[in-house]
Amino acid sequence: MDLNTITEVVRRPSERPGADWREGDAWLAGGTWLFSVEQPDLRRLIDLTALRWEPLVPSSTGLEIGATCTIRDLYSCPLPRDWLAGSLIAKSCEAFLASFKVWNSATVGGNICMSLPAGPMITLTVALEAKYVLWGPGRSARVVDALDFVTGDHRNILAPGEILRSVDIPVRALRKRAAHRRFTLTRLGRSTVFLIGTQTPGTSDLLLTVTAGTTRPVRLAFDTMPDARTLRQSIDDIPADIWFADPNGTPDHRCHLTKHFAEEIRRELMAGSPA
Repeated sequence: MDLNTITEVVRRPSERPGADWREGDAWLAGGTWLFSVEQPDLRRLIDLTALRWEPLVPSSTGLEIGATCTIRDLYSCPLPRDWLAGSLIAKSCEAFLASFKVWNSATVGGNICMSLPAGPMITLTVALEAKYVLWGPGRSARVVDALDFVTGDHRNILAPGEILRSVDIPVRALRKRAAHRRFTLTRLGRSTVFLIGTQTPGTSDLLLTVTAGTTRPVRLAFDTMPDARTLRQSIDDIPADIWFADPNGTPDHRCHLTKHFAEEIRRELMAGSPA
């Protein structure tokens, strides 16, 4: 779609592009959403791809993902064999169910900053206990837990001129055992619920991440594997106003699916837990 209100495109932004942020600006990376709908309030686009941030930096401490890393690059990234939870990366990329053209353009940071309930990069990074590095105007920076970034449907904590620079996934999370469940109304549909459970090797703990069915990510943590009743009660304790409603499901439907799939995840991980 042509954006006929745009009067300027900054092709070569400064290394810290938020310094001259003004009302009517928008960050441009993949642009797969930006150019899909009218943007009447925008006047200027700032092209982040010109900064050439390193897309993926694996190390002994974990995986750093540049915000402009494309879904295609993330999907094809080779990972160490002991990063058991690394399989979640491919599964989350496949949750886009988009064409190769979208995969080649859409970015990890763009999906996170859209902050939609069904954003699979949000599911992935919250489940893997990631930290987000945010750059503010000037030289300011802050690090936030992925769980705290999205605050509601299409809402997050970014301030004007602030930008998501990178995602840091710790190696301890990547080495966990993992199980996931996802439900869609149609084969190529948007996620109605998307759940991921992780477990530290050699323990019986459980970290359950609930997304898509809720307006913001929910994380349920247990030091030891809960029984079915305790797990159901924890899901019942999720505030009623957090459950999401759209054509893909009512809050009651999503809550029901979450309980069903959470129990499947509990059983799957319990089967491999130490006695």
